[in-house]
Amino acid sequence: SGESGAGKTESTKLLLQHIMNLCKGNSQLEQQILQVNPLLEAFGNAQTVMNDNSSRFGKYIQLRFQKNTVRGAKLSEYLLEKSRVVQQDTGERNFHIFYYMFAGLSSEEKEMYGLLDPSLYRYISGRFGTQDVAQRWKQKYQEVCNALDMVGFQDQEQVDMQAILAGVLSLGNVTFEPEERNGSVKVSEASRGWLKAAAVINVLRQLVCCVPCPPWSPSVSCCCLCADARDSIAKVAYGRVFGWIVCKINELLAENVDPEVELSEIGILDIFGFENFAVNRFEQLCINLANEQLQHFFNHHIFQMEQAAYKEEELPWETITFNNNEPILNLLLAKPLGLLSLLDEQSAFPQATDKTLVDKLNSSFKGNLHFQPGRGRVLGFSIIHYAGKVQYTAGGFLEKNRDTLPANVRGLFINSITPLLSLLFTGKSLFLLWLAGLLIFLCPRQHSLMMLMERMYSANPHFVRCIKPNSQKEPGVVDSQVVLLQLRYNGLLETIRIRRDGFSWRPSFEEFAER
Repeated sequence: SGESGAGKTESTKLLLQHIMNLCKGNSQLEQQILQVNPLLEAFGNAQTVMNDNSSRFGKYIQLRFQKNTVRGAKLSEYLLEKSRVVQQDTGERNFHIFYYMFAGLSSEEKEMYGLLDPSLYRYISGRFGTQDVAQRWKQKYQEVCNALDMVGFQDQEQVDMQAILAGVLSLGNVTFEPEERNGSVKVSEASRGWLKAAAVINVLRQLVCCVPCPPWSPSVSCCCLCADARDSIAKVAYGRVFGWIVCKINELLAENVDPEVELSEIGILDIFGFENFAVNRFEQLCINLANEQLQHFFNHHIFQMEQAAYKEEELPWETITFNNNEPILNLLLAKPLGLLSLLDEQSAFPQATDKTLVDKLNSSFKGNLHFQPGRGRVLGFSIIHYAGKVQYTAGGFLEKNRDTLPANVRGLFINSITPLLSLLFTGKSLFLLWLAGLLIFLCPRQHSLMMLMERMYSANPHFVRCIKPNSQKEPGVVDSQVVLLQLRYNGLLETIRIRRDGFSWRPSFEEFAER
């Protein structure tokens, strides 16, 4: 755990290499476990203002052992930041894979996928990079292709997957305008070419008739509805592709042993770090909630369980106090009046807006020490997290929490001319396997986090705390104030004290007697 950009993903890769080395083997499986990383990072990581290679999803890697040999592995993914596909803030980029494709595909391949100059695409904000950066992306694209081959993706599957990604980009450039004769909505004349380029998704052609426009609704409002549906399609298509990749990886890494053989397990959780940007949205609230829960889990094991054991054995011990973040979790998770419960309640009302949500939060949490109403004209609120105060912009909270796709649009996906896209929405074959293991991630994100925490509490945990040396993303620079702030809010100063004053070596009575 640690802040965004503190080195969690790099530490995870080093830890995996170390474990594979300790196995003293060089099996194909061990190499495959290490080689899936480029694939996951290309599709699940992106540049943010805090980190040039930020994980925009959480992953839990389960390594399964028989004696000292790795016999299998499984990857679970949590809360992919799908909204990044359609919107990025200043100084940020979309997922790496889009840029890798532009840099790595040949001119003939770009023509086949209908890709034009990258500066034209709204979903990547018209930003590309310097020649040096493009060369690096080209190398990364080759790594991705090698990883796809290694995992076992067929050539046609790779073509279909890149066709879907190219279609998503073209889809983002489709705009809508009112129909003069009857007040309905049509695809704008200027974006007809983009509609044709996005035809691989075979959905937009019928999108307008899929989005109901009430007769009293102004046509400009219907244009916004169509644009929202367009973005929903892009997000869900990308999310399904990512889930399919994870499923294929798990097929490759699955253990091939007798089901009755008992396997031991080491699990590694690499999850997005605490975030506080200039503009913080629904995604940051989910990320910071996950970090609040992990901090509480850390406190529970390091302070509460530890000191309870000393008390049970009647050891002389002066209680060490720590910054307990339970009140913050109650603010967020309590039922029926926690923030997320109220968010779900508002999401169920068709007439509710982001403003009615904020009004509800302000009245419900008046006087709460960890909640502050928004100030000025920006619709929002602030939460005093364990790591500091974060101001959230409430725009889009209800829509993102609902995370819905019109039912008739799903039917269009199923009938897509691209076999892979149809497969991802029929619930058959590979996707059914993925869905069985990851259904919780299609449900509200609280359930996803709850399942993750249940998994954590059933394990015997070891904590790796990553400390960010400076806020400028500079190598070899240690800002002592930045470091000290992290040591304080993570509870590491109290952890040092309990480790120093406590009992770090705990042999069993048998081990002690034998000594």
